[in-house]
Amino acid sequence: MTMPMTFTDIYMPPRLLAPGGAPAGHTTHQQRYGPVSYGNPAHLLRTLAESGLTGRGGAAFPTYRKLVAVAEAGRRTGRAPVVVGNGAEGEPASHKDKTLLRLSPHLVLDGLQLAAEAVGAGEAYLAVEDGATPLETALAERRDPLPVRIVRVPKRFLSGQSSALAQYISGQAALPRDQHPPVREQGVRRAPTLVQNVETLAHLALIARYGADWFRSQGTPTEPGSALCTVYAPGREVRVVEAPFGIPLHRLLPLDGVGAVLTGGYHGTWLTAAEAATRTLTAADLGAGVLIALPADRCGLADTADVLRYLALESAGQCGPCLNGLPRIAAAFRTLAAPGPQGTSRRDVARWAGLVEGRGACHHPDGTVRLVRSAFTTFAAELDAHAAGHCTASDRRPLLPVPENRS
Repeated sequence: MTMPMTFTDIYMPPRLLAPGGAPAGHTTHQQRYGPVSYGNPAHLLRTLAESGLTGRGGAAFPTYRKLVAVAEAGRRTGRAPVVVGNGAEGEPASHKDKTLLRLSPHLVLDGLQLAAEAVGAGEAYLAVEDGATPLETALAERRDPLPVRIVRVPKRFLSGQSSALAQYISGQAALPRDQHPPVREQGVRRAPTLVQNVETLAHLALIARYGADWFRSQGTPTEPGSALCTVYAPGREVRVVEAPFGIPLHRLLPLDGVGAVLTGGYHGTWLTAAEAATRTLTAADLGAGVLIALPADRCGLADTADVLRYLALESAGQCGPCLNGLPRIAAAFRTLAAPGPQGTSRRDVARWAGLVEGRGACHHPDGTVRLVRSAFTTFAAELDAHAAGHCTASDRRPLLPVPENRS
C-alpha cells in the first residue's frame, strides 16, 4: 500500500504536523510549543467550549460536551473515568492519525493528559494498530501526571469503534456492542470512558496553550479550525495535509481529468467532479479525513464493489444487518459492477439498504449504505451503461486501497 511521503502543499501555517516531515522528540516539542499547564480543568473546559472544537474521528461531536458528559458520569457513579486516545486507524484509505503519531506524538500525549485531568480520569490508554514501539519511546521521555499504557489493537475496520476499543481494553474481543448505555457512561470495565481521536487530542493540546481565538483564526465561524486530510490525487504521491475548514475542495484535489471524488473514506460519499468543484471542506464531508479523486477513465462501480466486499467481510457479524444484509448488498453490487444483465440487482440493493439502515449494533451498516446510495447517484449513467452491456472505463484497475488479505 502506498504510504504518504510528501507534505509540500501548504494551505495554512502548520499547526499539528512537525515541519520538514521529521518526528519531533520531547525536547524539540517543548522548544516548538512551550510547556503545557495543568491544574485548572474548569478553565480548559470553558476554553474548549469557546473554541468550537469537534471530534476529528468522523462523528464531529463537540469535544467540550463529550468531556463534560464523561466527567458528570464519573461524579454520578462515583467511579474514576478512563480516557482512551484513539489512534486505531482502521480506515484503509486514511493515514492521517498514523502520520500525526509519527511526527507529533508529544502533542497527542499532551492532549491525552489534559483530557484525563479534565474528566478526572484514573487510567489512560493510547490505542494504535502500528507504531507502538516509537510511542513507548516517546512516553519514556516524559514525566506525566497519569501513566499511559499503549494498547495494540487488531488491524480491522471496526477496531477503532469506541465500544470495540472499550471491549478490547477490558480484555474482550475488539467488537462493537450495543450503544445503550453509551461508552461515556459504561466503557472500559464498565467505568465512564472518554474515547477521543488522536487528532482531536492534538488540537486540544494547542487550544490549551494558545486559546480559543487562536484556534478560531482558521476555518469558518460555524466550523472553526483545521483538519488533517489524506489526499489521493491522480499522478501524485498520497499525502497528508492540514487544511482549514471552508477551503474549496478543488484546492486540495485538482479536478482536471477527474470523474468523481470520494469524501470521507469507505463510510463516505461519492460526488461527481462537478459537485466537488462547488464544495468546500466541511466536517460532514470529511468523515475519516479522506479525499480521493477518481480519474475519469476508471470505473467507480468496480471500485465501490471492491470496497463493499471488504466492508462486508470486516463486519462484526453480530447482528442481522451485518451478518446477512451487507454480504447480500456486496454480492448484488458486484453484479452491477460487471457489464451485462443485472436482473433485479439494482432494486435488491436499494431494498436491502433500506432494511439494514439504522438497525445495527453500531453504525457500520449505516456508513456502508451511505456509500451505496451515493454510488447509485454519482454513477447512475454508468449503471445504465453496464446494464446495456458495456463499461465506459478504459482502465479497470482498482484504485481504492483494499487490504489484500481481505480482498
